[in-house]
Amino acid sequence: MAAWERLRETASEFGEQRIYASHNSIMFSRKACYFFVRPKKKFLEIWFFLGRNLKAPMVRKIVQSSKLKVAHMVQVTHRDQVEPPLTEWLKEAFDNSELLSSKREVKSRKTK
Repeated sequence: MAAWERLRETASEFGEQRIYASHNSIMFSRKACYFFVRPKKKFLEIWFFLGRNLKAPMVRKIVQSSKLKVAHMVQVTHRDQVEPPLTEWLKEAFDNSELLSSKREVKSRKTK
């Protein structure tokens, strides 16, 4: 699928990260996962984590995944959909992933 190739190329340009398969998903992570892809028969289901809610027609589902992280789901069917604003959101998720996960660790240490 051409959309997958373009998505992987785009994410690889963000910087050093780990890309690996886990169950039915392909995970992209730095210290913690900042987005993952679930390949379906007719589309790619992309979930990415931000520290805020997005209101955009492209975003099909929003789930509060932790105190700080908000998961957003986007479906991509064609290579041309892997462009802004999606790529900007993925870059934001990449840039903020360590910040969002490190805050969680600091808070959990304080409560113990």
